Amino acid sequence: MSIEIKKVASKAELKKFIRFNYELYKDNPYSVPDLYDDMLNTFSPKKNAAFEFCEADYFLAYRDGQLVGRVAAIINRRANETWNRHCVRFGWIDFVDDINVSRALIDTVKEWGRQRGMNEIEGPLGFTDMDAEGMLIEGFDQLSTMATIYNHPYYPRHMEQLGMEKSADWVEMKIYIPEAIPEKHLRISNIIQQKYNLHVRKLTGTKEIYETGIGQEIFRLVNEAYAPLFGFSKMTERQIDSYVKMYVPVLDLRMVTLVENEQNELVAVGISMPSLSEALQKAKGKLLPLGWYHLLKALKWKRPKVLDLLLVAVRPDYQSKGVNALLFTDLIPVYQQLGFEYAESNPELEENGKVQSQWQYFKTEQHKRRRCFKAGL
Repeated sequence: MSIEIKKVASKAELKKFIRFNYELYKDNPYSVPDLYDDMLNTFSPKKNAAFEFCEADYFLAYRDGQLVGRVAAIINRRANETWNRHCVRFGWIDFVDDINVSRALIDTVKEWGRQRGMNEIEGPLGFTDMDAEGMLIEGFDQLSTMATIYNHPYYPRHMEQLGMEKSADWVEMKIYIPEAIPEKHLRISNIIQQKYNLHVRKLTGTKEIYETGIGQEIFRLVNEAYAPLFGFSKMTERQIDSYVKMYVPVLDLRMVTLVENEQNELVAVGISMPSLSEALQKAKGKLLPLGWYHLLKALKWKRPKVLDLLLVAVRPDYQSKGVNALLFTDLIPVYQQLGFEYAESNPELEENGKVQSQWQYFKTEQHKRRRCFKAGL
């Protein structure tokens, strides 16, 4: 049976592109749907600041007139310049278990990239590191998070059949909240705080964030801290402003910890929030009519037992010095007070020893692994 590939060219087709994932996974207990409006903003050149340095097209796959797959083709020019590459990314890829469908989708992205001077393909990746990335290869029986991709076990098998190989792996951890701060962890925290004249800063309200510009400082710190990591491209000021507006309204500031030096410069940040996985499943990707209620309930009234570690960043000149210990010495009592049982680390590059080492004094469980695949064109 022949596969027809059609480029998304209308709002109606973009809606089909977004909703295909919801339909494919509607009965799956582990998949967490994105909010439809968030996806509309992500794919809109007017709304997504990443289009300042990215270009993209979206494609639908049909078999006998039935929608059976989707994929986004993306070129991040800033990332290519940073890493001296000519790479086209594939992202938001979904398909039924038919190698002809997955091959048609990947071949479409390859040809799209070749027409624009690219010589390699890599993914799943989004526009930037702030989008979900990596294909699940272990942990198919684990609930996904709002920041990650869930996919069927046949996806990576298809990638291998198509001749794609590993480009990078991320691991995900469950970090169990201890009854008391581990003694070694606390001792390191006290030593580091005194040795480098550091102090913890807690934010008092959204007004402080907007008026002082600390929200922008946090994401500029992320630009510095994440610069050496796989595929990273520096966020623009417009992107930073949009992320501040997106995240600040939903944060519980008790779960946000900043570390500053004696000059009151920001050197580390830890941001976490209650897991919204089950709430997003109940919302089914929609805020209306009652999706907002499920999300608000998880954030404010009846928190789940799981929290998401959204962001941990340390300024490069303070890395490998134990500064992370200060973040979690402050946050652990908050987690205990709010009744959390464990945290989801979200993806951490497997070779990132600096990140892995911060969990050494805690009970942990690696429960997921995801992979970025690559191939030449």
